[in-house]
Amino acid sequence: MSKNIIISAAADGIGWSITSSLLEEGYTVYASDINQKKIDELKSHPLINERLFVDNVDAADINSVKNYFESIKLSSIHALINNVGVAGPTGTMEDISVDDWNQTIETNLNSHFYFTKNAIPLLKQNNGGSIINLSSTAGIYGFPLRTPYAASKWAIIGVTKSLAMELGRFNIRVNAICPGSVSGDRINRVIEAKAKSLNIAISKVKEDFEEMVSLKTFVDKEDIANMAVFLLSSQAQKVSGQIMTVDGNTERMN
Repeated sequence: MSKNIIISAAADGIGWSITSSLLEEGYTVYASDINQKKIDELKSHPLINERLFVDNVDAADINSVKNYFESIKLSSIHALINNVGVAGPTGTMEDISVDDWNQTIETNLNSHFYFTKNAIPLLKQNNGGSIINLSSTAGIYGFPLRTPYAASKWAIIGVTKSLAMELGRFNIRVNAICPGSVSGDRINRVIEAKAKSLNIAISKVKEDFEEMVSLKTFVDKEDIANMAVFLLSSQAQKVSGQIMTVDGNTERMN
């Protein structure tokens, strides 16, 4: 019997990389995203409506998430992967708007609560399983000029640790993956925003980001997918409450 996985923000970037890897491993994936264009592109996927099911869901809206769980009509699931997240604003605390702060927290943190709250009963029906939360190295270190983002990612670490204790007796494992700087459009936008905020060259900021890690390089979204596959595998059946960094060893964030 195929194992059902629910993953949010799954139609692009890290989310799609994880989804693709899970399909290759033989899982059935219930993928949601708010980007309708990306969802439409997946309708031509060879496994669509066989082992890949895609829906438009606003993960930051509790009613949208609740309706999604009701619509997919699953009696049990093997795992939940909370992948939703936005970069949030760049700037000093005094210059960040209340709306930007609230949107970052609502998207990055509350979405995890909404999905997890609805997924736990399905994991219990499975007599165990796994929850993987996507945090960040910003959830371990401070991140100047990115306070809303860092705050939300620190909170995800707290959620992960607490849920691992709360759900262990149900044989449900809870872990967090903390990516470092992941190559792609998002980190490019972050770098551009920081360069603009500090009035320095984009190339200088990119170089500084690379210098923050021991391996002196960004990671790839496939590296994050590989960690997710491991955490869902039998090799990780005793791994819970852990914060798994995939970052080339971050030494600082400033």
